[in-house]
Amino acid sequence: MTGELKELTFTVSGRVARPPAEVYEAVADPEQLSHYFTTGGARGRLDAGADVSWDFRDFPGRFPVDVVEAQPPTRIVIRWGGQSVTAADGRTTTTFEFEPIDDGARTLVTITESSWQVTPDGAHHAFDNCEGWTGMLAALKVWVEHGINLRDGFYA
Repeated sequence: MTGELKELTFTVSGRVARPPAEVYEAVADPEQLSHYFTTGGARGRLDAGADVSWDFRDFPGRFPVDVVEAQPPTRIVIRWGGQSVTAADGRTTTTFEFEPIDDGARTLVTITESSWQVTPDGAHHAFDNCEGWTGMLAALKVWVEHGINLRDGFYA
């Protein structure tokens, strides 16, 4: 790699044994998202321009979520608040990609988030979010495949 590192970014991915449309819907639909990820509830569907907010019992307070792009069943791009970020508006950009594998029987879900400062504090917040999205992927898999809320009692 050449050049100076200007921002921190990460990518996590996992495979879910359901077709992309079903997995996409489990992320876009606030009712489903509230069952396995947003433990305090999600408001608004992840559609471009929709009024969306997420709440977590382990991190109380509603987080506004701006949906930049929604292309069912392949891609969702959101922006939401972060700390020690490079963006002037104080938000990170998170991209969800849903790729069919095994002739569409399974889905490769890839989540990429970016915009942290190349500082110890920026790295701390990037690692925290990386942990959160990795947990979300595991919870998504268990929810979609088995109907189990993996986060129930996990954080609080």
